[in-house]
Amino acid sequence: MASRKEGSGAAGGGFGAAKGKGKAAAAGDSAVKQVQIDGLVVLKIIKHYQEEGQGNEVVQGVLLGLVVDDRLEITNCFPFPQHTEDDADFDEVQYQMEMMRSLRHVNIDHLHVGWYQSTYYGSFVTRALLDSQFSYQHAIEESVVLIYDPIKTAQGSLSLKAYRLTPKLMEVCKEKDFSPEALKKANIAYENMFEEVPIVIKNSYLINVMLWELEKKSAVADRHELLSLASSNHLGKSLQLLMDRVDEMSQDIVKYNTYLRNVSKQQQQKHQYQQRRQQENIQRQSRGEPPLPEEDINKLFKPPQPPPRMESLLIAGQINTYCQNIKEFNAQNLGKLFMAQALQDYNN
Repeated sequence: MASRKEGSGAAGGGFGAAKGKGKAAAAGDSAVKQVQIDGLVVLKIIKHYQEEGQGNEVVQGVLLGLVVDDRLEITNCFPFPQHTEDDADFDEVQYQMEMMRSLRHVNIDHLHVGWYQSTYYGSFVTRALLDSQFSYQHAIEESVVLIYDPIKTAQGSLSLKAYRLTPKLMEVCKEKDFSPEALKKANIAYENMFEEVPIVIKNSYLINVMLWELEKKSAVADRHELLSLASSNHLGKSLQLLMDRVDEMSQDIVKYNTYLRNVSKQQQQKHQYQQRRQQENIQRQSRGEPPLPEEDINKLFKPPQPPPRMESLLIAGQINTYCQNIKEFNAQNLGKLFMAQALQDYNN
């Protein structure tokens, strides 16, 4: 299970795959083509963050539902409770088992289909999320992770996205080999680490009627703030986070370049050593002496360990996410500026 303390976890054997009438996906194909979420689940996730999330504090929870054909239906959820390191007696897995057992007793969907997590300015592409989603997806093939962005949602548009690990990345994670050669062989890049699954939010007919009635009765809200030309601190904060990740990427590049220089230097030392032994053997042969015994050159020159490249891929993926967020935000602001200019020209 996803852990609030470390942000990672494992979907244990106590949670079976939540398969309904659906058929198993073909090998190499994604098991889920669409995610259907009940409106109640969305409200629960938003409420969870509003009650427990503060600033960059991450909130997490469990998603429940079932799989119908290639559609994952999320019908319920419950949060992970807030606890500190002092709560040594708290058993998170036992808590989830008891919650699911209680839901089963009242005839509510209790099958485990994934987990959700809030994000801070789109900062969710981390090793903790990768390890946690791998554990879920390895145990339950159809599981997804929902990423809720409260900052974007507060600006007027719900930001809720569903992600899964690609089959290529699942194979690499199973092997636990994140060396440059393994990632190159698997053709893994930051673009194909995660796959986004389309989301559809569905409400019952009674809820749709109630929303329609509430919309008719509610007073017209003042929405002039949506046309505000001020960019607040969203753009500045996003750029600051982007620069931090670029600095981390630069440090990783320096480490990798150092590794390549060490490998090149060692290859030259091996070549020089072999040439010296070859010349010495020629001299010994001319004196009628036996050649020097063969030695394992790999024992004399231990190859340097390559730095793991998974962290670099995750940083690159996070940089790409920041760039997409900045692009969307700037596109909205440019639209407001062009609209304001047109209105000013019209009034003049």
